[in-house]
Amino acid sequence: MNNTELFELKDKIIEIVKSAAALVKDARFEITQKDNVSNIVTSSDIAVQHFLCEKLSPLVDGAGFYCEEEDMRAAEREYIWVIDPIDGTTNYARGIPECAISVALVRNKKAVIGVVYDIHKGDVFYAVAGGGAYMNGERLSVSKKRFEEGLICTAMCLYRKDLAAVCRDIIFDAYMQCNDFRRFGGAALEICYLAAGRCELYFEIRIFPWDYAAAYLVLEEAGGVLTGFDCETLTFDKPTALIGANCAQSHARLNQIVLNHLDKLSYEE
Repeated sequence: MNNTELFELKDKIIEIVKSAAALVKDARFEITQKDNVSNIVTSSDIAVQHFLCEKLSPLVDGAGFYCEEEDMRAAEREYIWVIDPIDGTTNYARGIPECAISVALVRNKKAVIGVVYDIHKGDVFYAVAGGGAYMNGERLSVSKKRFEEGLICTAMCLYRKDLAAVCRDIIFDAYMQCNDFRRFGGAALEICYLAAGRCELYFEIRIFPWDYAAAYLVLEEAGGVLTGFDCETLTFDKPTALIGANCAQSHARLNQIVLNHLDKLSYEE
């Protein structure tokens, strides 16, 4: 698939995602728990995922799906759709507007298209590999602020509270060296905010590909850096720690803060 085809495909994805968002905005929904009280899913998550899989499937022959809900994990295929039907489900369930639909197309473990749609504000962040990052047609670029001036978006490890203590220590260490921190409750939007220059740093200790795959490409195309633990290249097929920054120097500094408290990841799933 060449660049022209990818750009045309990106436009189709955006239209599909906007249509999916219409299913969510004023929908009545039911809430159920997954494996614990903190991990919930709404009927809207399921409805959006079904809609996206149905509409995206014909666009790329033979593509697999790696989705948050219903344990959809693609086998090895050239193209894989990586989807979070509602990133920020807890926010959505409580009427907090920070939530988004996230769709990435990954080819051979490299993201080639990323679309993140802010459900309530209507902002669409998107990127095609090698083609720059945009929000609503406006080119995005990371900020030029130094580490000391930076805002860090971060979160505690909600689904693995046994990691909370080391997570706390990393966040505190980073906080004492930067300006301030923010917690919006949705990784896809937070990483897009980094791409848009609204913050400069990002850290989560455990996060899944559907949370970050689309936003990763937006950030990379906006000039930022996003890696796994200890600068590991992201492959979009497993959970990982996530370290992001507006520039290589700040990324290296944040990565070292993480390594000062964590010498290896203690999980595979």
